Amino acid sequence: MDYGRLKPSEPEGSSKHHVAENPSLPQTATSSSSSTSRSRKNKLILISLLSVALILASAVSAVVLVAGRSKASNSAASSAIHRKPTKAISNACAKTRFPSLCVDSLLDFPGSTTASEQDLVHISFNMTLQRLSKALYISSSLSYRQMDPYSRSAYDDCLELLDDSVDALSRALTSVVPGAASTSTQDVLTWLSAALTNQDTCGEGFEQINGGDVKNEMDQRLKDLSELVSNCLAIYSAIGGGDFSGVPIQNRRRMLLGNSDMERDIMGDNADVSRDFPRWLGTRERRLLTVPGSQIQADIIVSKDGSGTFKTIAEAIKKAPESSSRRTIIYVKAGRYEESNLKVARKKTNLMFIGDGKGKTIITGGKNVAQKVTTFHTATFAAQGAGFIARDITFENYAGPDKHQAVALRIGADHAVVYHCSIIGHQDTFYVHSNRQFVRETDIYGTVDFIFGNAAVVFQKCNLYARKPMANQKNTITAQNRKDPNQNTGISIHDCRILATTDLEGSKGSFPTYLGRPWKMYSRTVYMLSFIGDHVHPRGWLEWNGNFALDTLYYGEYMNSGPGAAVGQRVTWPGYRVITSPVEAGKFTVAQFIYGSSWLPSTGVAFLAGLSV
Repeated sequence: MDYGRLKPSEPEGSSKHHVAENPSLPQTATSSSSSTSRSRKNKLILISLLSVALILASAVSAVVLVAGRSKASNSAASSAIHRKPTKAISNACAKTRFPSLCVDSLLDFPGSTTASEQDLVHISFNMTLQRLSKALYISSSLSYRQMDPYSRSAYDDCLELLDDSVDALSRALTSVVPGAASTSTQDVLTWLSAALTNQDTCGEGFEQINGGDVKNEMDQRLKDLSELVSNCLAIYSAIGGGDFSGVPIQNRRRMLLGNSDMERDIMGDNADVSRDFPRWLGTRERRLLTVPGSQIQADIIVSKDGSGTFKTIAEAIKKAPESSSRRTIIYVKAGRYEESNLKVARKKTNLMFIGDGKGKTIITGGKNVAQKVTTFHTATFAAQGAGFIARDITFENYAGPDKHQAVALRIGADHAVVYHCSIIGHQDTFYVHSNRQFVRETDIYGTVDFIFGNAAVVFQKCNLYARKPMANQKNTITAQNRKDPNQNTGISIHDCRILATTDLEGSKGSFPTYLGRPWKMYSRTVYMLSFIGDHVHPRGWLEWNGNFALDTLYYGEYMNSGPGAAVGQRVTWPGYRVITSPVEAGKFTVAQFIYGSSWLPSTGVAFLAGLSV
């Protein structure tokens, strides 16, 4: 967010997705034949997706809803009776943030009045999935409309995000159906949290548009969707397990062991091969993270000089298989690759990108909000496919600070890993959008909110570099946007170094740096066992807008060191705390914060499970 441009009247809706003023950019409509062709193709895909989702939802309903009848077959008298919530519905909805909507939406769904409180978990998921699917289908019909560039950007974002939300709710629903295979509570909470973040991001794009048919119609399509997902989260959290829960009992001892002990427990005599690597990495992937890229037998090789499989990264992504459970290795040789908005789509699962090292393999771009696109759309490289890994690559957005929001790397992939990379930008450098992420031994450079988003993410042994911003700006390292108290999300910065670049060092007195500021109501960020330089202001943290979120945020510091780590002059907000308990701090470690389904060891990256070895 550009300081001085925040509207005091809208703190909760304060969006980082505003457009910087640039009169030289015309508001032209897009109506090319290629765009129309693309829209037709997208619509067919979305119709197919909707059909699958509705079939799934119907099948689940047949299993779990015992006495359901359609409203059309009810008499007027029975309809009146059904409008009175049962004890189970009243109890379940009392736990939500939107109880009236909860009661009304459940009463509208067949079978709810005979359901137990436990049954209402999957009923609420089913009902919300159907609403999301319907919104996606109807919204796709607007693709033929002429739109100005920003509206088109916001609209395209919404279709992608709605699609992702349908997928997340489908997985969550399948997991809570009676008789379904055992799934970690953290998995379900993660999928619901991501779906809510998707809806939030979708809405933010259109907040910056002043009227128009497309905006108005999309507002109607999106109405109540965020609230419905929030209610699912609340009902499931109350019945299925709340925040920081879901870690299997049998795995607790293993998680809290030191790295070498844990690896011997897993690998036996081969522990020295994969020492310090987490369990959610397979043996092959652990070795992949230690072997130079040039020595790896990659599935696809990208080289600008034509010596590889392809010359561009876009071609490599297109060639990679979809929905694969096998790891696909894409080796990107040294070079500077500037391609338009590279994206690993949701169906491109388990892709691993390996470069020749920081500053050698560079993926770069300059898209920014001054070009009339959303912040979500500015990412030089974006990854949505689960199991995404990047190693030894620089991701860069070279748009200067005067271009405002300009993302270098955006990740919404679940079980994502960034290892030994460099992420360079100014405002909004690294968008940790959603799902579970782990970042290790990576350098991140920026000015305003340069690590932002609503993933559950742990940074370990990273260098976070504040750069010299524009005149009259302040640096803020994080802007975490947890919107709902039941989301299992937040930013954990563990055993990292908080540093200033050379250009900032010479003028740090004129440009204060803060550890973070609350983008949304339940913003959650912690710094643990990290070195903090003297460029960080003694107050530590910065308000977003007046008193907004100061009571509801969770900002913590635990046993940090360095000249900027003194807590004597820190803010006195109700939501800020100096953490003194290792038990409380331990909630934000890899073991407890992002480790619920034991996914990390299979990637092969080094990590620390607990607070220390």
